[in-house]
Amino acid sequence: MRAGRTLAAEVIAMTGAHKETSVRTSYDVIVIGGGAGGLNAALVLARARRSVAVVDSGEPRNAPSAHMHSFLSRDGVPPLTVLETGRAEIARYGAVRIEGRVDQVEARDEGGFVVRLDGGASLDARHVVLATGLRDQLPEIPGVRPLWGGDVHFCPYCHGYEVRDRKIVVLGVHPASAGQALLLRQWSHDVVYVPHDRPLADEERERMDARGVQVVEGPVTTLLSKDGRLHAVEVADGRTVECAGVFLFPKMSPNDSAFDGLGCERDEQGWLVTDRAGRTSRPGLWAVGNVVDPRAQAVTAAGMGAAAAFALNHDLVDEEIERDLAAHRAAAGSASGADAETEVATDAETDADAETGSGVVAPVSAA
Repeated sequence: MRAGRTLAAEVIAMTGAHKETSVRTSYDVIVIGGGAGGLNAALVLARARRSVAVVDSGEPRNAPSAHMHSFLSRDGVPPLTVLETGRAEIARYGAVRIEGRVDQVEARDEGGFVVRLDGGASLDARHVVLATGLRDQLPEIPGVRPLWGGDVHFCPYCHGYEVRDRKIVVLGVHPASAGQALLLRQWSHDVVYVPHDRPLADEERERMDARGVQVVEGPVTTLLSKDGRLHAVEVADGRTVECAGVFLFPKMSPNDSAFDGLGCERDEQGWLVTDRAGRTSRPGLWAVGNVVDPRAQAVTAAGMGAAAAFALNHDLVDEEIERDLAAHRAAAGSASGADAETEVATDAETDADAETGSGVVAPVSAA
């Protein structure tokens, strides 16, 4: 926390709230990440009348893309427009969006979690949903980064249709790149695969031939563009391959460092393991979207967020039933104890009356 500022002041600064009385620092659920998965989880939970805060850095993975595709009713809409709509929707039901980053999530001994924010402020939550996505590590090939999300893509289902029937070049920068080239043949008859620094095995080359994918040998030296638009790929011997789009498979790693130290189970690749509802191995911690599934599109992440929210709310209800049941039984036990004490006192009074004859009517003697 910055010197001289209260926790409430910190949260006001992040939320844009103007009245300290409108700020809370304890929630049923804190969602970390404000993409489709996190916002949809927050929407469902807020409509279930849960107190929800979404901590959002405002840096979605799909921000470089001009349009989002394969999302029913949102196809062709700019990604940021979808997020702005989602933010307005969760606010309508009382969920709070906090602009900021989460440094760490810590478990409380008595249950629940502390969510520590960049800058020092902290929030309390009964449950936490991680929806922070992943990081795309792009190859260090000149021209790739400036064109990423424009004419350089990863997902054929997101952007393959936009370059249909035109020349597509696939860069061999990942073990899955050859399969990506074979898949893209579905969208265009003119697909070129450049192995770059990953030579093709004989079986892979045979599959390329059978599928009608041309192979151009040699490492890629640069992507050539003009006025911000791709027009060719250059290889080491100076040859250029003109094309309308480039696809590559980036190295992906989850944005889940906030969970470090909580002992959550991970698979052999290092990704968090969850059940179908998004539960991690740590009770109360949930994860949805690309942070657990690199294949998830925005529409998939939104569905995962909804599924987690349904299950999470049921877990909260179960917790509350157990709490209420314990309180009910304790109250019933206290009442029974009080009744027993009253009964003992009444019996004692009766015994005392018997000893003193008090209250006993003597028989009338016959004349």
